[in-house]
Formats: sequence, C-alpha cells, structure tokens
Amino acid sequence: MLVSAELLLYYQRCDRRAFLDVFGNPRQKDPLDDFLIKLRQDSHAHRQIELTQYDYHQPKWRPDDWLGGTEATLELMEQGVECIYGGVLSASWLPGITLICQPDLLVRETGSSALGSWYYVPKEIKFGKRPKLDYQIVSAFDGLVLSLVQGIWPPTAWLLLRGRQPHLVDFDKRVPEMHRILHDCIATLRHHRTPDLFLSRQKCNLCHWYSSCHAIAEQQHHLSLVPGVTPNRYEQLRSMGIETLEALAQSSLSQLKGAFGGEVGEQLSQQAKAAFSQQAIPKLPEIDRLVREYSHRWFDVPEASVEIHFDIEAEPDLDLDFLLGALAIDRVTGTQQYFAFLAETPGEEGKIWQEFLDLLWAYPDAPIYHFCDYEVKTVQRLAKLYRTPSHRWKPVLDRCVDVHWWVTQTVVLPVESYALKPIARWVGFDWRDRNANGAQCICWYNQWLDTGDRRYLDAIVRYNEDDCRATYDLKNWLVQFLKPLYDASLSPSVIPSPLG
Repeated sequence: MLVSAELLLYYQRCDRRAFLDVFGNPRQKDPLDDFLIKLRQDSHAHRQIELTQYDYHQPKWRPDDWLGGTEATLELMEQGVECIYGGVLSASWLPGITLICQPDLLVRETGSSALGSWYYVPKEIKFGKRPKLDYQIVSAFDGLVLSLVQGIWPPTAWLLLRGRQPHLVDFDKRVPEMHRILHDCIATLRHHRTPDLFLSRQKCNLCHWYSSCHAIAEQQHHLSLVPGVTPNRYEQLRSMGIETLEALAQSSLSQLKGAFGGEVGEQLSQQAKAAFSQQAIPKLPEIDRLVREYSHRWFDVPEASVEIHFDIEAEPDLDLDFLLGALAIDRVTGTQQYFAFLAETPGEEGKIWQEFLDLLWAYPDAPIYHFCDYEVKTVQRLAKLYRTPSHRWKPVLDRCVDVHWWVTQTVVLPVESYALKPIARWVGFDWRDRNANGAQCICWYNQWLDTGDRRYLDAIVRYNEDDCRATYDLKNWLVQFLKPLYDASLSPSVIPSPLG
C-alpha cells in the first residue's frame, strides 16, 4: 500500500475523501472549477516567489514514475547539493506499507547522517497565511520519510507561508500526533469499507467528491444536512439512537434539551421539523420580542416610496470591492432599476464608491436591504479609506436592514444552509447562471484584468443583479410570512399592559 503526504493531508480533513481518492470511481469526481484552478495558480505563483531566495537543484523525473524520482532525488542528496526543489522521497515502513512525500524544498544542514557529514531539512511552501495543524502534520510526515532515507530525523521542518515569517514545526508535539493519524489512515484504507459521510459546507465545498456525497446525503435525508448538526452533535445523536431526519424530528424536546442544552436542543428540534415537513416554522417568542423592540421601524417600511437592495462583489486578495450593485424598487411607479457601479480597474474603487453614495442620497428616505453584514462593513471600510465626510455615510448605516438577520431571528426554514442561495431558491428564486457564485466572480474579475474580455464583466454584473433580486424576493416573502404574526403580536391580548 502506498501512503502519500497528500493522502495524509486529506485524511485529516475527511477520511471519506482519502478513501475515495484511493478506491473511488474517478468518473464520479467533480471537474475542476475556475476558483480551484485560480487557487492552484496563485499557489504556484507564491511558490515561484519563494524559490527566488534559493539556489536549488531539481531532479529530473516523470510525474508517473515516483521510483525514478526517488532515485534522482537520492542521487542529489548523496552529492550533498545545498538545496533540492521538487524532489521525491519514498521508503518502506511497516510490512506492505510504502511512504512517499514530495517536500517543496530539501535544505542541507551540517551534521552526521547516512549521507555523510550533512543531512537535509524539509521545507513546505504553502499559500495559506496560517500554520494550520494539517500542514504541520504533513511536515512531520516529511520528517518521518526523510529519516528513513538519510538515517536520522531532521531536528525540525519549516512552513513558508504567504505574507508571514517562516514557521518552525515543533516535532516534539507533532510527530506523536502524526503517527496516530497515520496509523488511523492505514487502518481505514485496509478496512475496505467506505467511511460514513458527513457533509460540512466549509470543508466540502472544494472537494472533487462533493456532488457524489451530496447526492447520497440527499437520498438518505442525512442529518448533516440539518443546520446546527455538527460532527460532534451528530455522533452524540447517533449514540442516542437518533440516526435519521424523521427520528430527530420526532424526538422529544426535553430529550434534546437534556443532551444539548436548551438553546441548541430547541434549534435542532425546530430545524429537523422544518426539514421533515418542508415547511417554514415561525419563531413566535422571538417575533413577539422583536415587535416590541422594533415596532417603530419594522423592516418592511410601507411609507417608503423607494427601497434599495444592495450587494457587493469583492476580490479579497486585492483588498478590493470592485462592484457595488443596487436594485431600486419604486413602489409608486411600479418600476425597478438596477445600478452596477463597477471598478474596471482597481484604481476606480474610490470613484464607484462616490457614485454609489450619490445614488443613495438621490433617495434619502429609502431603506437599504442587504444580506449579512458584509455590506455594512464595506461602507465603513470605504468611508474610512476614502476619507468620506461623516454626514455622507453615517446616515446610510441607519437605513441599512440586514435581511439575513431578520430571517434567522424570526423563522426556521427547511434549508441546508442560511446562505442567500439556498434560502432564495427555497422561496422560488433562481439565478440565470446556476453555477455562478462569489468565488466564480473573483475568477471572472481576474480574467477580465488579464484579458480585457468584457464578457467576464457582463457575467459578474448579471450575477450581482440576481443577488440583489434574490434579496428583494426573500424580503418580500418574509414580509408576507410574518405580517399576520406581527399583526397578532400587536393585539392587546398578546402584549401585556403596563400594569401587568
């Protein structure tokens, strides 16, 4: 059995992915999307920048011939060259187990080893900005394989991170952890049974097995599709004999509160009931509380003749908000107009910021609806960056209404996630480009900067307009859903009198 550093990296993130990478059907893999391609390109660019600091030798070998790569790398190590880039290390370990790794760099140090009066230390070049634990475990794995090749353990390994000082990996801590994870990984592969799936939006969205796993999860009504069911909570539910959506929906509230606490138990119960019934469930106590606190500025503002729905596209690596999109709804005339304030170059961000403010002040009484708090934070960031007078931007914040906040505070929905897309699709909205998302827009913007092809800008604007319209549709749905409940909460029979 061949166990690679890459396999160990992905095993830490998902044992099912590692198993499928070895035994799965390659035809069931998702194709590479543009964002993942961009990440790989950016990682390669970062690696090339780091390599300029080293005078290295590179062994010659074919990608499909790792044994040849091992021999070519060992030859350079035996020559005692100062630095090796792109080498391959492999060695037999346990019976029937061969370990293989490809450290980005092997750097010679003075000391005694099977090679002579020198040994090598591994250095991994990572595009990330933090020394993640899984990176450090892989570095410890590099150390293990290197020790089998040169006869001694290197004293440490290094992570060369983006925009950070090199990180020294503590082998005293990481090597024991690495051995445990490595043994678990081998046991999983030897078991020849596909590990249980657990879908995690944060961990799974870039995995090439995602569509395959998601289809199985949907077919099974898997509990990991229920918001709030974390891996730890999932295992606890299974220990309680609750393994299906129906079982969770029918579990007693007292049992769930006893196991997870009042707030979490209530959340899991309500989410399961909504998912099982495919119906929205109002949070009546919260609605009653919010009516009392916000009755003077209920988020549906009937007296406003115009309302604005606001969405942003950004490129984090450039620290740039390149599109400020606004959908203006005129209730009096029954018209709608979308405005795209687009920075065709990064230097135009200040210009589109001022144009966007001009639009907002053309409708000084219009509420500004957005989804999540990124838009508010962006207004604050741009105001500070471009030294905008406070009278131009601070009143804007008072008009902002976070539709996401109102949704999560007032209703439980039968969705897998409370992001805009799953919620808006549940209420009936869909995007013209079903595969587009914020990450894709980042790729499109960089492709526009590289090629000057306006089709990329057109795709971004179309996607952003759909985001604005999705926010509008969602807001309208929520108003219609909550209005009778809101009206009921205002009745004297519901609201206690001041005298108690």
